[in-house]
Amino acid sequence: MTHNDVGSFLRARREALRPADVGLVPGGRRRTPGLRRAEVALLANISVDYYERLEQSRNAHPSPAMLASLATALRLSVDERDHLYRLVGYSPPLAGDTGGYVDPAMMFLLDALTTVPAHVIDDLTTVLAQNRLSHALIGPWELGDERAGNVTWRWFTDPQSRALNVPEEHEAIGRGYAADLRVTAARRGKDAKVDSLIADLLAASDEFGRYWDEMTVEPLRSTRKILVHPHAGPLDVQCDFVLSGTGHRLVIFRPQPGSTTAANFEFLQVLGAQTFDS
Repeated sequence: MTHNDVGSFLRARREALRPADVGLVPGGRRRTPGLRRAEVALLANISVDYYERLEQSRNAHPSPAMLASLATALRLSVDERDHLYRLVGYSPPLAGDTGGYVDPAMMFLLDALTTVPAHVIDDLTTVLAQNRLSHALIGPWELGDERAGNVTWRWFTDPQSRALNVPEEHEAIGRGYAADLRVTAARRGKDAKVDSLIADLLAASDEFGRYWDEMTVEPLRSTRKILVHPHAGPLDVQCDFVLSGTGHRLVIFRPQPGSTTAANFEFLQVLGAQTFDS
């Protein structure tokens, strides 16, 4: 092992982390410092065997998407992420194109939110990371590809994605996604991902086309919503957006004061834990 290869770098970053740094319960005495290889593999959604081969620098050729997952799992800074890309032989992502990477400040906040659903989206509304309550509320969207995990795409192409929202709010929500996408399109300029998403939405949804033609430019902002979960019941929430320097947004479903939503979230937490353990 050299001091400037992929395996050495990954191992050093893994050993520098504690379970609490990544939202995990320590669980018993540890013989070696830092996270276990299995824990990193779990956080990055890859097999333990593959991660071990990466650390041992043997016959493993990670894709840029996998590197982004590893950078998020290991809570790498942007500079550390870029260093990892260069070690593997890739150019670092361009500014504004994080490739699925979530900066550690956002992940720290997400890990700390244990009593409310929360997830991180990019500027195209693709879900990049979720906490357990977000999984219980909407399902594991972070594991989908760029379309299956994209909130705007699914809103206009998958009727089931609207099941949580009361019909009276559908029009305002749809208009909000179209207006937010126009903000991103203007900020990014000529961008293949943005152009492709807009073109596909226009081809797939007349509703999106109507809202897009309105030329409204407005980022998603804190909004009160009424959600109806099939098991947890009605959820009266304030949907807040916290912006990071990378363009990522932490979406928090905050219970409205005086409602039963906080208690319903507690029930959803128990229900979600049973689902994850089964």
